[in-house]
Amino acid sequence: QIKWIVLGLFIILAMNLFNYHWYKKLLLPMMALLLLALVYVKFMGEFRNNAQRTILEGGSVQPSEFAMLAMIIYLSFWLVSKQEVLNKMAFGLVPMGLILGIYAGLIFWQPDLSATLTMLILGALLFILAGADLRQILIILAVGILVIILLVLFSDTGRTRIDQFIKGFISPKEASDHIQLAIPAIVSGGWFGVGIGRGSAKFEGMPYPWTDSIFAVIIEEIGIVGAVLIVLLYVLFMWRGLTIAKNAPDLLGRLLAAGVTFWISFDAFINMGVIVNLFPFAGNALPFISAGGSSMVSSLMGIGLLMNIARVSKQQAANSEGRSFGAVVDMRRRDRGGRVS
Repeated sequence: QIKWIVLGLFIILAMNLFNYHWYKKLLLPMMALLLLALVYVKFMGEFRNNAQRTILEGGSVQPSEFAMLAMIIYLSFWLVSKQEVLNKMAFGLVPMGLILGIYAGLIFWQPDLSATLTMLILGALLFILAGADLRQILIILAVGILVIILLVLFSDTGRTRIDQFIKGFISPKEASDHIQLAIPAIVSGGWFGVGIGRGSAKFEGMPYPWTDSIFAVIIEEIGIVGAVLIVLLYVLFMWRGLTIAKNAPDLLGRLLAAGVTFWISFDAFINMGVIVNLFPFAGNALPFISAGGSSMVSSLMGIGLLMNIARVSKQQAANSEGRSFGAVVDMRRRDRGGRVS
């Protein structure tokens, strides 16, 4: 896991070297590579947990994790280029639906239901933020509801998860095994937890305690107080990400920043909400915490993109005020005798 973190940090540095507008040159190669990876993983990928989602043995590389960031980048550029015709169905909603349908369909084929829904939700959100009119927003909502109904009706996984979620609301004893094992861990942790590394639930049959169930492990070991701090960190991240989006110098920057922020925040709150039965069971990782190379690297790439947008925004604001952006230290009002004002 440390290996993937170090790789992600180097990628952050690399992404900060270029203005985010430069990524336009990579759009077609990026999407072509992603398409090949999603097709390859279905036919040649490793079969794990009743699905084919990984390229390398051991489950380290999952193309569906990188697909989220790639789709955010591609759709942001595409939506900006279609501003003049965005509210014409034939040039806006329909082609975007085809783009999303192809890539989301390949992910659903693996199958990966949670990643499919995440991609569709992100695409709809970006389309609305780009300036869709009320008519198209209503169409998006109607289609979204229809897709969810179809997934529930024709997907055994989706139908099972919805059924278990409803039963869990009626009685915890009727909930899925996942929830029935998570609740005792949460109760065991109490307010301040049993201590880091001292939790027992992860050894007693809880499914995927290093990824899907990791929030239950966190609550058991650092308690409700520690878990609330984790939630607040994600809220802080969401606030900073949306602030960067608001201050971005153009629509492209706003869409990119908002897309990355909602993607990471959505994964986090779904993962945590599932553990306390607020949402049907989903396989969304807890960003920056769950084990997994693809999740860690793709999330850190998203952070690199956010930092890039923030840097460009600050640079343009400084240039518009007639000041040099060369200073790397800001010690105004607190220079304390420093040589740099």
